Amino acid sequence: MAKKKKHSHDEHMSESWLIPYADLLTLLLALFIVLFSSSQIDQKKFQQIAHAFSTAFAGGTGVLEFQSPVEPITPPAQDEEGRQPEREPSPVVSEQEKKELGQVKEKIDAYIRQNKLDGKLQTSLTDEGVAITILDDILFDSGSAEVRMKDRHLAREIAALLVMNPPRNVIISGHTDNVPIHNEQFASNWELSVMRAVNFMKVLLENKQLDPRYFSAKGYGEYKPIASNATAAGRMKNRRVEILILPRTEISRSQSPAQ
Repeated sequence: MAKKKKHSHDEHMSESWLIPYADLLTLLLALFIVLFSSSQIDQKKFQQIAHAFSTAFAGGTGVLEFQSPVEPITPPAQDEEGRQPEREPSPVVSEQEKKELGQVKEKIDAYIRQNKLDGKLQTSLTDEGVAITILDDILFDSGSAEVRMKDRHLAREIAALLVMNPPRNVIISGHTDNVPIHNEQFASNWELSVMRAVNFMKVLLENKQLDPRYFSAKGYGEYKPIASNATAAGRMKNRRVEILILPRTEISRSQSPAQ
């Protein structure tokens, strides 16, 4: 009898390890599931699962009760065509500076009226500065980035309007329509727009009264339209060169070359 009892006791002991082993496997499986799921769900669901498992297994605060290690990313705002708008800080423009920019605009508008260029040149005044818009058919042949010889006089006269004391920062930007281009010179509208801006700026800087250190050029290709590309009239408006005369703010002063 004694041997029988000992045998029963040993058999019972040999099977007792299965219970904690099964519990351990269950906990590990649950942990791996949570870790895998947390990489594919949002923060709210992660916290809900963490709370549920912590309550079930620990009866209180557990290792799963922490904030998601990856903060949720808010996608940037997009325009109607799915593009992300530029986010540049608006300069703080004083009333005096607005008045001076208004005078610059009036001077340019007077030149436009005097030379009957209302259909070719347009101006606008915003917090960004004074913008002069020049339609490309007054400067360039189709698919070309070279300023036409017959139109260089216009560029030189515009250059004279940009002579100011003290000088202001000026940005020249090129824009195109969305009609694809691929010729020996340019593989894309982007390249065409950049070179149009650069070449136009070069003609402006033939005026030795202008300091090249205050000038920069950009190309936006077809990606900043001001009209619909669905019509010929809209495409013509989108093919343009813009001159932006910046206000004198603390930001622009800090970027300006030393006198």
